[in-house]
Amino acid sequence: MANGWRRNQPTKILSPKNLLLFLSTSLLLLVFLYLASQTQNPYPKALKSVRNPIFQRSIKPFDCYSSPQAHPVIANVVEGLKYPFLFSLSDFGNLPEKPHKNINRTLKGKAFRKPDISETVQGLLENKRNEGSNGIFVDVGANVGMATFAAAVMGFKVLAFEPVFENLQKICEGVYFNRVGELVEIYEAAASDQLGNIILHKLVGRLDNSAISATGAKLAFKSNEEIAVEVKTVPLDDVILESEPVLLLKIDVQGWEYHVLKGASKLLSRKKSEAPYLIYEEDERLLRASNSSAKEIRDFLQTVGYHNCTKHGTDAHCTKTD
Repeated sequence: MANGWRRNQPTKILSPKNLLLFLSTSLLLLVFLYLASQTQNPYPKALKSVRNPIFQRSIKPFDCYSSPQAHPVIANVVEGLKYPFLFSLSDFGNLPEKPHKNINRTLKGKAFRKPDISETVQGLLENKRNEGSNGIFVDVGANVGMATFAAAVMGFKVLAFEPVFENLQKICEGVYFNRVGELVEIYEAAASDQLGNIILHKLVGRLDNSAISATGAKLAFKSNEEIAVEVKTVPLDDVILESEPVLLLKIDVQGWEYHVLKGASKLLSRKKSEAPYLIYEEDERLLRASNSSAKEIRDFLQTVGYHNCTKHGTDAHCTKTD
């Protein structure tokens, strides 16, 4: 009975053994919570950094969180790239009579067709990386991010300039789809040679053909409706810091290339080892519609040291030789 009495006695909660167990458990819990707080969570951290870029620039980045979400959302992986990414359509044509070609591809179980610029950007940046060069990619006329995401999924920081609001919405979708929020800064502006505002002519159904020049916007699609909107303009030299290394500058702005280049004079005047590789669209018809020319651009580029330019389709690739 004496032994039975002892077994029925209540356990002492603050016994030395229990106190030691409590302290050790608490210590392990604190260690776990600390380690969990240090673990990199790529999604919230990445998306948050779009709001809070590392550098304080002259204009604020576009805030994807305050922008209304466009819908429906159609996205798919892009075919045939070494570093694949997800791409969101910029427009859908006139459904269902004329669906976008990539919608048909998706319904057939195929990936989106590869844009040439995506492969070009990845090839150039991979070469730069292999040479040991570090820096950012500047995408002027980003459209829906075909070049931006090609670079970002490789781990490169990107500054993307795009004045068309609908395209900005699609870039925001791509930032989420590809989990590259900490790498992509988006600017709702048309790069130019002056800070201010200008009229942009949006082309309904072909937003990628929107242009500063009304004539240029409708060169290829005369029957599409054109809408004039006022957009912000900013010189690249006002946004890109002098201390910021730029590996590649791509410009595709439907004939406004000369003004973009003029607004990047300081960037382009950097010495050869620090000057960016330059790609810009050199379409004489679009340039004439914006009162400039391929010769005017080439003459300007020579004044800042770009003497080596070669034509690749409708694009010019330029580097410094000395």
